[in-house]
Amino acid sequence: MSTPDASPAAAGSTPRPEPPTVMRMAAPLIVSFWMRATVTFVDTIYAARVGDSAVAAIGLAVPFEFLMIALWVGLSTGLTSGLSRAMGARQALRIEQYLSACWRMVGVMGPMFTLVGVGIWFLAPHLGLEQDTAHQFRIYGTVLLVGSAFSSFWSVIPDSLVKAHHDTRSTMWAGIWTNVLNVSLNTLFVFGFGWGVFGIALSTVLGRFGGLAYALMRAAAHERVRRSEADDWDREPDPAPYRAILGLAVPASLTFALMALESAVVNGLLAHMERATEAIAAYSIYYRTVLFCLQPVIATAVAMLPYAARRIGRDDVAGVRRGLREAGLATTVYTLGIVGPAVWVLGPWLSHQLTESAITARYTLFALRMVPLTCLAGAPFLLSRPVFEAMNRGRPGLVMAMIRYVVLTGPLAWAGMAVARRMDWGAMYGLIGGLVVAAATASTIFSWWLALSLRRAAG
Repeated sequence: MSTPDASPAAAGSTPRPEPPTVMRMAAPLIVSFWMRATVTFVDTIYAARVGDSAVAAIGLAVPFEFLMIALWVGLSTGLTSGLSRAMGARQALRIEQYLSACWRMVGVMGPMFTLVGVGIWFLAPHLGLEQDTAHQFRIYGTVLLVGSAFSSFWSVIPDSLVKAHHDTRSTMWAGIWTNVLNVSLNTLFVFGFGWGVFGIALSTVLGRFGGLAYALMRAAAHERVRRSEADDWDREPDPAPYRAILGLAVPASLTFALMALESAVVNGLLAHMERATEAIAAYSIYYRTVLFCLQPVIATAVAMLPYAARRIGRDDVAGVRRGLREAGLATTVYTLGIVGPAVWVLGPWLSHQLTESAITARYTLFALRMVPLTCLAGAPFLLSRPVFEAMNRGRPGLVMAMIRYVVLTGPLAWAGMAVARRMDWGAMYGLIGGLVVAAATASTIFSWWLALSLRRAAG
C-alpha cells in the first residue's frame, strides 16, 4: 500500500507545490466579474446616444450572444476540468490531447457563428421590423457575431489554461483589458468618428481581441514553465479525450440555458396579474440586483472548478471539502455582512430612483430586501455544480438545473402568489417567496447529493 512518502516528490522528482486556497483563487475573479457586471450596459448606454432603434438592435442581438455564451461556458467547463485533473495527476500527454481536441472544436464553432452573423445581414430586412431598426440590427448583429465568433471561442483555450494553472489574476486582467478597450473605443468610434452601431459593435469585438491577446501571452508563459518541469510526468493517454470534454461541455451549456428559463416563467406569471407592468418592472430590478450581488459567489464557483479538479487529480477529497467550507463561510459573511446592510440602507433610495409609480417602488423595496435571502438560498447550488464537474460528472448539474428551473420554479412561484392573494398581500410578494423556496430546496438536495458523492470518492 502506498504512503505519502512514496510520492514522486519523495523519490527526488519535482515536488508538487501546494495549490492556493479557493478564496485566494476567487479574489481576482470577483474583481473581474464585478467590473464586467458594472460595464454590462456600456453598449446600451452608448446606443442610447444614437437612438431607440440602436438600443432595439442591441436587444435583438441578445439571443444570439446568449447562445454563444452558453456554448463558451460549456466548452470552457469541460476543458478547465480536464486540464486541472491532468495537471493534478501529472499527466502530460492528456493535457496535450485536451488542448488539441478543444482547438478542433473551436475550429468548428468559429465558422458556424460566422455563418450566423452573415445570416443576420441577409435576414434582418425580412423580419418585419421597422426599417431603421432592421438596418441597425443588420449592422450591429453581423459585425458583433462575425467578429466575436473567433475572439470569443479562441479565448476558451487560454482562459482555461490560466485557470487550470490557478492563475486567476490573469483572468482578471484579461477582463479588465477587454472592458477598458471597449469603453475607450466606444467613445472614439461613437463620439469621435460618428460610426453609430457599427462603432459600438466593432469596439466590443476589438476589446475582446485585446483580452484574448493578454490571455494567450499569459497561457504561453505558464505552459513553457510546465513543459520544462514535466520530464517525469505520466505519458498515459486518455482513450476518449473528446468525451472527457464534451461529457461536461454539453450538460454545462444546457444548464446555463436553463437558467434563462426562470425569468421567462416569472414574466409569464406576472403578465397575468393585476398591476402587471409595475410587477414586471420591480422583478426586473430585483433580478438584475440579485445577479450583481451574486457576482462574488459566481466568481468563487468558477474558481472552485480548477481548485477542486486539481485536488481530485491528487485524490485529495479532504481538500475539496475544506474548499467548500471556506467558500460557504465566505459567502455567508459576505451576504449577511455586506449585501444585507447595503440593501436595507439603500433599498428605499434605490426603489424611488429606479421606479416611476408608488406601486412599483413598493414592490421593488420588498424585492430588494429579499435579495440577501435569495443569495443565501442559491449559493450552495452554485458552489456544488463545479465540484461535480471537477469529478468529471456533468449530469448532476443538469439534473438539478432541470429540477430547479423546470420542476420547482413555476409551481412554487405560482403557489406563493396564490397564498399571498389569500392573505391579502400583493401577489408579487408571494412570487418572490416562492422563488426563494425553490432555490433553497434545490440547494439542499444538491448539497446532500454532493456530500454523498464526496464520501464515496473518499472510500
